[in-house]
Amino acid sequence: MNVKYLLIIFLGLSTFGFQLLAQDTRPPGEGDAEDQPQERRGLIDDSTKMVYGPKTSLYFQEKHLRYNKMKKIPLDTGLTDFHNFEPVFDSGHKYQDLGNIGSAAQPIYYQIPGLIGTTSGFDVYDLYYHSPDSLRYFDTKSPYTKLEAFYGGGNRNMLNVEFARNVTPTWNLGFNFNTIRARKVLNPTGRDDHMVQQNSYSLHTNYQSDNGKYFLLANFSRMHHLVFEQGGIIPPEVDSTSRYFSYEDAKVWLRNSRALDLRQDYHLYHQFKLLKGWEIYHVFDKKKQLVTFFSDLTTDDALFFNENRFVSNDTTSNRHHFSEWRNEAGFKGDFGPVYYNAYVKYRTGRMANQHFETNNSFHEVYLGGALRGDINERWSFEAEGEYLIPNGYRLKGDFNSPFLEVHYTKALYKPTSMQQKYRGNHYQWDNDFSNVGVDQIKGTIKADFTSFSIRPALTLNRVNNYIFFNEDQVPEQANGEAFMVIPSVKMDITFWKKLVWQTEVIHTTITGDREDNFRIPELFARSRLFFDGPMFDENLFIQFGVEGRYHSDYFGEAYMPATQQFYLSDFNLYAYPVLDAFVNLRINRARVLFRYNHANSNMLEDPGYFVSPGYTGLNSLLDLGISWYFFD
Repeated sequence: MNVKYLLIIFLGLSTFGFQLLAQDTRPPGEGDAEDQPQERRGLIDDSTKMVYGPKTSLYFQEKHLRYNKMKKIPLDTGLTDFHNFEPVFDSGHKYQDLGNIGSAAQPIYYQIPGLIGTTSGFDVYDLYYHSPDSLRYFDTKSPYTKLEAFYGGGNRNMLNVEFARNVTPTWNLGFNFNTIRARKVLNPTGRDDHMVQQNSYSLHTNYQSDNGKYFLLANFSRMHHLVFEQGGIIPPEVDSTSRYFSYEDAKVWLRNSRALDLRQDYHLYHQFKLLKGWEIYHVFDKKKQLVTFFSDLTTDDALFFNENRFVSNDTTSNRHHFSEWRNEAGFKGDFGPVYYNAYVKYRTGRMANQHFETNNSFHEVYLGGALRGDINERWSFEAEGEYLIPNGYRLKGDFNSPFLEVHYTKALYKPTSMQQKYRGNHYQWDNDFSNVGVDQIKGTIKADFTSFSIRPALTLNRVNNYIFFNEDQVPEQANGEAFMVIPSVKMDITFWKKLVWQTEVIHTTITGDREDNFRIPELFARSRLFFDGPMFDENLFIQFGVEGRYHSDYFGEAYMPATQQFYLSDFNLYAYPVLDAFVNLRINRARVLFRYNHANSNMLEDPGYFVSPGYTGLNSLLDLGISWYFFD
């Protein structure tokens, strides 16, 4: 980041901070009530303190209402982890991406799909989509607005706006707006030569009848995610003038190729209380996803792809459209400490492509239910099951106590639509894959004390008939099993009340005749040491420290933009420790972050690190972020 811009940012923040501190020198609410509008005087209680704030604008999610765990949560004003603003950093670096905000990403560790039925299979941008089940619904006593801006080094920028207000005491309306503008980290040709451009928004509402018997949640979400693909750095063995760690001077494969993921969701949940302890509910979803990829094969971009040209020798223009409708109806309720639920669900949809002889359609019927026992606020157990007629299912069991958590899942889930049938310019296939089976058990011991916390955990996975993309970049189904043993530990220690050390270590052992289908580092570690405390009579709260991460050598999965899939490769993402320095500040209702990425750049034998085959991690860059709450 240019020194001139750093000075401008510093001066602006200094002015902003001094203004806020100056505002705080007078006790909140001080002044003549007669000089204040009547509306403003209504925000002040008898002690002349402002009433509205983070603890009066409360939110909840659909899962809280649906599973009768209704709780309204105050807004987060904490600083811990605030510097990990962008999605991959916020995940604890448990996602593999292409080294930039908004680039294709997938979980490093195996995850059981949330839906056991047919999905599109185009999911590398899921991390950046605000799906209906992730939205927050509000109960606000005053208009609420949150403005967030992330100014990443190298012109990697994000903007988030959140607004909500109560129309009546039982009816709330709101919207979210999110953008990403991330310049290419590798070989940009100008300041606005973006790799990623995203615009997304959602509208939401929640309503409860005056007698409390009827509750409605509804939302609409849309994402337009455009990526100008680069294909990674050209290997030096292919072009002797290419260098891996030249960043803005790197030579990349693609300059005339782009991918688009357009999503649109309509969602409705509503319930009605028939009798005490007995409610009926209904869920409706209408979703669509348009996935396209374009490449000009009359340019050097053609060198990146295989020699297959099924449709055109001059242009690759892949287009797949996935759509679905879902209706679910059921009943639920509480009898004392016991919660119960039963439902039937119907899904129908299709994958369309102009080169399909017939659309790849599906019709699915599910039966499901759940049972939960709340012994008290800290002890509970839960069991739930779902049956996809005729040969899919998921069974889950959970036990929670102050000292131990155990989670068990057994599932048989369908292949994705694109794994079964695909038509593109470079790849085409028709498969008849069988369902994938998995058994997973997770256990965590919780030992929490005043200034010390340690949580050892163990995850065991057994996966059979797993579907993956092989070295030829086409889907393949394993005809055997893989077993994963994943012990881990998290620790949190506070020294002298203000110095905090947090660490997480994960070890993974994979065995079985299909162990090579999974590419996971044997060792992953993340640690953070920081000062945390108030200053200037609690007008300023600050955290500053360092955070490091490390993984052992492993052969990471490479990325094919034409199919938008990660596939097996023999590229070694070698072991390398990355160190970041950060400062998090809170002044009144505003939070500010500074993060210096890869502070140890060029200090080790290797000049940098890889996040995916052909894609290097960030060079030394300074990031700035601001989050600000408003309640009027």
